[in-house]
Amino acid sequence: MFNVTTKSMQWGEETLTLETGKVARQADGSVIATLGETSVMANVTFARKQKPGQDFFPLTVHYQEKYYAAGKVPGGFFKREARPTEKETLTARLIDRPIRPLFVPGFKNEVLVMCTVLSHDLVNDPDMVAMIAASAALTLSGAPFMGPIAGCRVGFEDGDYVLNPTVDDMQDLRLNPEQRLDLVVAGTKDAVMMVESEAYELSEAEMLGAVKFAHEQIQPVIDLIIALAEDAAKEPFDFQPEDYSELFDAVKAAGESEMRAAFAIADKQERTAAVAAARETILAALSEEQQENANLGSALKKLEASILRGDVVKTGKRIDGRKTDEIRAITAETGFLPRTHGSALFTRGETQGLVVTTLGTGDDEQFIDALHGNFKSNFLLHYNFPPYSVGEVGRVGPPGRREVGHGKLAWRALQAVLPAATDFPYTIRVVSEITESNGSSSMASVCGGSLSMMDAGVPLKAPVAGVAMGLILEEDGSYAILSDILGDEDHLGDMDFKVAGTENGITSLQMDIKVAGITPEIMEKALEQAKAGRLHILGEMNKALSGAADFSIHAPRIETMQVPTDKIREVIGSGGKVIREIVEVSGAKVDINDDGIIKIASPNAEAIQKAYDMIYSIVAEPEEGKVYTGKVVKIVDFGAFVNFFGKRDGLVHVSQIENRRLNHPSDVLKEGQEVKVKLLGFDDRGKVRLSMKVVDQETGEEIKKEEAAE
Repeated sequence: MFNVTTKSMQWGEETLTLETGKVARQADGSVIATLGETSVMANVTFARKQKPGQDFFPLTVHYQEKYYAAGKVPGGFFKREARPTEKETLTARLIDRPIRPLFVPGFKNEVLVMCTVLSHDLVNDPDMVAMIAASAALTLSGAPFMGPIAGCRVGFEDGDYVLNPTVDDMQDLRLNPEQRLDLVVAGTKDAVMMVESEAYELSEAEMLGAVKFAHEQIQPVIDLIIALAEDAAKEPFDFQPEDYSELFDAVKAAGESEMRAAFAIADKQERTAAVAAARETILAALSEEQQENANLGSALKKLEASILRGDVVKTGKRIDGRKTDEIRAITAETGFLPRTHGSALFTRGETQGLVVTTLGTGDDEQFIDALHGNFKSNFLLHYNFPPYSVGEVGRVGPPGRREVGHGKLAWRALQAVLPAATDFPYTIRVVSEITESNGSSSMASVCGGSLSMMDAGVPLKAPVAGVAMGLILEEDGSYAILSDILGDEDHLGDMDFKVAGTENGITSLQMDIKVAGITPEIMEKALEQAKAGRLHILGEMNKALSGAADFSIHAPRIETMQVPTDKIREVIGSGGKVIREIVEVSGAKVDINDDGIIKIASPNAEAIQKAYDMIYSIVAEPEEGKVYTGKVVKIVDFGAFVNFFGKRDGLVHVSQIENRRLNHPSDVLKEGQEVKVKLLGFDDRGKVRLSMKVVDQETGEEIKKEEAAE
């Protein structure tokens, strides 16, 4: 019934197995990849015909984490997996980015790749297993895919690169100083196609070494996929890209000069309008048959690319007149908004980000329900890209994949310089509103995010800047690396290479390639050119930072205190009665965790101090010989009981009330009266002994023996 093919190999510490032929047999390609006890099923289907008039490649990648894979039931009312989580969205992008450039040029049939996590051992992250499964399924499907690819994760500990570190090793990297890198690399046999990373100030050499290490480690996986394909691949789909050379020649003849003149305009909006006018000129010169040709869009794009690319490589001059390593003019401004906790307006050429920082308390931390367990995050970064930022109209809705991906890239870049939660016990939310865009708004979010957090008084270890690099790689091997790329250079170029970091090193690296990969030599040069650009941007950012920013009067102040864990129940009280009373009386927010760390938050310093004193009186022990202010709570024949330290009462014996004999304590005391007492000590049974007569009841000063004798 089943024609099962299985291939296995030892990969790092685990066994990697690829299996096909048993499940989802109606899909064009189906593979279950297993690493350790983490299994992901990838299914590929593709349309046999292109939709009429389609001028783009409709590839869709989905990655789904099923909670049953880890023996869990989903949270929420419906107890069912709902909209994709951030992890699912980011992983789908991770898989999409390296496979998209490897389809045969001109193939525009719809392709669907679906990856489903079936089992998760909580050790091996399923994202890389999904990428391998997707590559294998595509290779078996017969689709015109010039793979296979493979991917792996790399850690960096004690100067050594680690292949496929565990999920726990990569969790909360900034709390683990021994781990300095979370790097994902995907590539073919010959070249690297995609890089994504979170790093902790690695040098360019260390980062390049990690990428090379990863490319070496994926080679046996590619061989395993090829071995599987040799036994189980379907017949290749008969696809021959249409020859539209005649149409291209006609397009070129009709408007090359107009298009070249349009691309010579530096201003983006003027250039866009001129390019649109040049297109209209070309269309007017074409026949009706040529205008209806499905390859007309490709021919126009090819003309635009040839003009932009050829001039850059030959002359070293770009469409806005800059040199290849030149950064656009930068203006940075902090304190842009009056009521926010921190804000910055960062403008680089025609790209601008308004970035705002808000400081919150422990109540504002984000709860994340993940397949490998639930956890909290006290650093959030949200990126918004409205249509007006590029002068367009469009529908506004929830964040799409691009916004989630760009926000996560900026999050990774800034994560490395955040203070420890013990030093700065705030929840930090950074929101980047992109108000203009013409090239790398994600890197503008990094720069603006760094500035706005410093404006909010967040003690970052160092400022962070980011720069986007581009590549023009010609067929003869000549190339040009471009710093701070424009939108057109990104759209018509061969590489999007984003590097963020401090003066000391890289904190994030992301790379996407549109050709069949780049050489280590090109990557090394791009990293060095990016470093120079990053240092230049940091210098411009420093002009906006005149000194340490004042903490916003609108931000909550947070004080922390540590109490013994055996006192936590006393602070909370039965049913939370005590902690509710502290909050109501003081007006401050109080948050206590299982380790006995208490955070007290309020914009009012007096409220914080009041809450602190109330908690201190519960958990602290009274000191012998110290004077306290208390209230008389009960009078008896032999003395008075005084509440002097939190909930603690003590006895003032009748002989310790005054320096004279009293008939009854009520002669001088009444219930509710405020008195000053000195703690004499404790009797054999642990009872508190207090004295009033040794304390001046007006000043609270202790009366010396000589004064008492007088």
